[in-house]
Amino acid sequence: MAAPIDENNGWQFRQCFGDKGEVEDITEADIISAVEFDNTGDYLATGDKGGRVVLFERNEGRKGCEYKFYTEFQSHEPEFDYLKSLEIEEKINKIRWCKRQNAAHFLLSTNDKTIKLWKVFEKSIKVVAENNIPDGVNPTGPITLSSLKLPRLILHDTMIAAVPRKIYQNAHAYHINSISVNSDGETYLSADDLRINLWNLNISDQSFNIVDIKPVNMEELTEVITAAEFHPLDCNILMYSSSKGNIKLGDLREAALCDRHSKVFEEEEDPSTKSFFSEIISSISDLKFSHDGRYILSRDYLTLKVWDINMESKPVETISIHEHLRNKLCDLYENDCIFDKFEGTFSGDGSHVLTGSYSNFFQIHGLQSKTNTILQADKSAFKAKKVAAKSKMAARRGVLRRDEYFNADNLDYSKKILHASWHPRENTIALAATNNLFIFQQ
Repeated sequence: MAAPIDENNGWQFRQCFGDKGEVEDITEADIISAVEFDNTGDYLATGDKGGRVVLFERNEGRKGCEYKFYTEFQSHEPEFDYLKSLEIEEKINKIRWCKRQNAAHFLLSTNDKTIKLWKVFEKSIKVVAENNIPDGVNPTGPITLSSLKLPRLILHDTMIAAVPRKIYQNAHAYHINSISVNSDGETYLSADDLRINLWNLNISDQSFNIVDIKPVNMEELTEVITAAEFHPLDCNILMYSSSKGNIKLGDLREAALCDRHSKVFEEEEDPSTKSFFSEIISSISDLKFSHDGRYILSRDYLTLKVWDINMESKPVETISIHEHLRNKLCDLYENDCIFDKFEGTFSGDGSHVLTGSYSNFFQIHGLQSKTNTILQADKSAFKAKKVAAKSKMAARRGVLRRDEYFNADNLDYSKKILHASWHPRENTIALAATNNLFIFQQ
């Protein structure tokens, strides 16, 4: 039975950061490649293909949830691997915030090969307030002891500084696709196509390999790791997904090397729908634990699946996202869109899930309420904000939007919402739409 349709479900466009020009005019370096709220929701980080990290902070003076620019820094630069004759892009693949322990913020950012721990803090700039002789003035007479003034430093300004505290490199032979900070606050994992490494945040020159699926003979390779994440509460549990569409749960208490998983979540494929594209579309592009650690969210090309950690045989819910594109898989394979890696995310309370699609559409699905909201992070959002008061027009726009979403022939496949993050404590979401950052709120 189809979910009841509630066109906007109270969701409204709030803000948009970035140049609002046409897609054709966008510089590749400005395309956003990572979005992440910190665990308070007061700060928001984005990374882009130019290797920059931009931070936003909550604008407390404004009603509702609005953000303002905080700082920007160059996290990664393009490099060249001379041994492999390989260019290493500066593109930020993932950003993860560390738990805040003092006035400074710490966050991890990674490109394909190098992970960096950044410290972002307020730095005071002090200047000398008093001189005995002003600059550029020649002394006219003798200076007496009583007239001598001791120089004083006074606060002139404060600036936001970002410094790399640690650089973790040379540990991955393949491209890093995931980083995840452990709940113990001391360790984190990094995953590439074939291996997962465990790091201590304070030690940058060594890591422990905890998963290795590389076969002795590379011709026997049948799957790769696509995403990995630590459990939000239990520091010994981690999960990772594969290009075969399964999710494996590892327990570090059982063995230091988690090659033998303790649980595997996998759904048998329906033989009637098997095709040339089956393996590509079953590959999991993103993986998330719910905040209580009870549920797992996985995103493949056509669906979003919610798994109960205690039930491995099948997901508790499968949400169709791209079923209307099944007949276009051949075209999507030709233009490489079938390999797009869409992210999925839980709401803070675990009651809703969010993922993106083409033409800058995104879906919010209520797991208990069974509501399904389709919204668009596009110029139409600005218009929708203006007509929000005129409920009939807004409702009509919602119906038209749903028709546009399911019309596979008219979708713009160059515009897509791949990256999104949900505020941990309220219904506010941040979405990356090419070079724009959109904020929506319920």
